[in-house]
Amino acid sequence: MAGSPTARRRRLSIELKKLRESSALTCAQVGESLDWSGSKVNRMETGTGRVQPSDIDALCRFYDTSDELREFLKSLARQANTRGWWQVHGAGVPEWFNIYIGLEQDASTFRQYQCELIPGLMQIEPYIRELHATGAHMSAEDIDRAVRVRAERQTMLSQAEAPDAWFIVNETALRHIIGDRALMRSQLERVLESAELPTVTLQVLPFDSGTYPVTGSFTMLGFPAQEAPDLVYRDGITDAVYLEGEHHVREYTRAFDGLRAAALSPQRSALLIKSVLKEYAQ
Repeated sequence: MAGSPTARRRRLSIELKKLRESSALTCAQVGESLDWSGSKVNRMETGTGRVQPSDIDALCRFYDTSDELREFLKSLARQANTRGWWQVHGAGVPEWFNIYIGLEQDASTFRQYQCELIPGLMQIEPYIRELHATGAHMSAEDIDRAVRVRAERQTMLSQAEAPDAWFIVNETALRHIIGDRALMRSQLERVLESAELPTVTLQVLPFDSGTYPVTGSFTMLGFPAQEAPDLVYRDGITDAVYLEGEHHVREYTRAFDGLRAAALSPQRSALLIKSVLKEYAQ
């Protein structure tokens, strides 16, 4: 079973939707039969509301599922209502980002394109602090919390069951000075260290790569369970977008493959990073 409350909630939503669709019923029809609103059924299927084990019990009896499936889904509901480790940090983690962290914890494949900044899973503490201190209107305490959360997230790359992680970074991110040149030297050294991890692949998209197939940063997460489809994540200043449809995943996969083809090889990418690092040392 997936490890984080977010992943369990997602799995539960998927299973509930499958049960309703196999019964050829609408949310409104199910809600009417159980003396609920159709919107309640919809919220349970989209993971936007808390689901109680008693609700699962009622749904499974209505759908006439097996006892084993009913108990499994009730267990998912109970565990989905627990808090993830990152949620204890309050305003250090925006509410809309909580969902992403939970999904990230359970991903088996990780594909990310960054066009402006160093990937968050490779950022050093001073770099993180500079980013959060600019324009976010966060207190010093909340910045400390944000730093701790990102540092904890970064451990996923060095764990025994680390995801297969592939990063493509635009050369802009290497030359965009956050803080000062000394900070950037340390940051690029960390990037090179991260690229040496056994499950990490890093490519740089150079300035002279020509036209490439996408604008804006994005992340693609893949999951080991067949029941949990891949998704695309894009964030902004105050919210995020999660794209799960087959069409979205296919098009972003195609875009990522195009970026991989346009980017430097991992070996040449390391050489370019070392070259920029030397410039910062002058």
